[in-house]
Amino acid sequence: MGELQEGCRREVAILLQHWGVNKMTCKVTKLAAAGALLVCTTASAALAGSVTQPGETVGAPAGAPLTPGVYFINTADWGCRNTSPDSTCLGVDIPVIEWATPWKILGGRLQFVVATPVVEVGVHHTNYLRGVYNPLFAGMLAWDLGNGFGVSYLVGAYADVKTEVAWSSSSLNQRFALSYTGYGWDLTANVIWGIQRDSVSVRPQLSPCPAQFVLNGCNPNFLNVDLTATKKFGKWEFGPVAYYSTDLNSPVVGYQKQSQTAVGALLGYNFGPVILQSYLTREVSERNYGALDTRLWTRVIIPLVVEQPAPTRAARVRGS
Repeated sequence: MGELQEGCRREVAILLQHWGVNKMTCKVTKLAAAGALLVCTTASAALAGSVTQPGETVGAPAGAPLTPGVYFINTADWGCRNTSPDSTCLGVDIPVIEWATPWKILGGRLQFVVATPVVEVGVHHTNYLRGVYNPLFAGMLAWDLGNGFGVSYLVGAYADVKTEVAWSSSSLNQRFALSYTGYGWDLTANVIWGIQRDSVSVRPQLSPCPAQFVLNGCNPNFLNVDLTATKKFGKWEFGPVAYYSTDLNSPVVGYQKQSQTAVGALLGYNFGPVILQSYLTREVSERNYGALDTRLWTRVIIPLVVEQPAPTRAARVRGS
């Protein structure tokens, strides 16, 4: 990230020299260049790399179909990178409404997901940005394969929004999950593949391009892998978690592809019916983020409306 910031500063200087035709022009271009530098120094250290936040689905048995009903899931997290000279901190809140319909297609439970994240990011002693993030609208099919195994496929899109903490492009989002939930286990791998509509845009927003393209937005395609291996003991749940993310392409020449790997541990408790989870993660490797990230996550799962299972024939005979 340091190289990217230095490239931004050099490009801002070039822009000022090149555009400084007169005092009025110089004043306007100084404001534009300063704005570009502000975005560059903040956003490049924040979420750049993946539209779906890496680690966002950790702790959820994403491959298993839900009982028909409507659920509210809220995942919030906060963490910092010790970037030089000051730390860069990022907070994210992701409220989700998920509707597991009573209908099946090709044997898979049809489910719909809407997420409306908000983001705040700041560089200590430098600047602070906050706003609405790209919302997600998606549908998925989840199959119960029996013996505790389930698989799911989600397809949806993040919508383009014009805020300084959002991507300057809409994007296609596909997720492929496999879960084992037998005997109290949650062994889940969720692979998330994102494809941007505009790899280069005219708005830098969250992810400005480097050097000579600093006034453009660079939106790489990405791949995330979220991993969960927890076990329930009564109402308690705990175990290790991990996630990985990587850029899949370079939108422009000179763009520095980013990747990261993090590990951690999750602790959860089922209050019946509300479920609370918390997990702490620490990156063990990163590329072009500038420093390792330490992050605390919390999640609350609230069933709003859940379909009651139909009574069995034996229960009817007993009068239950």
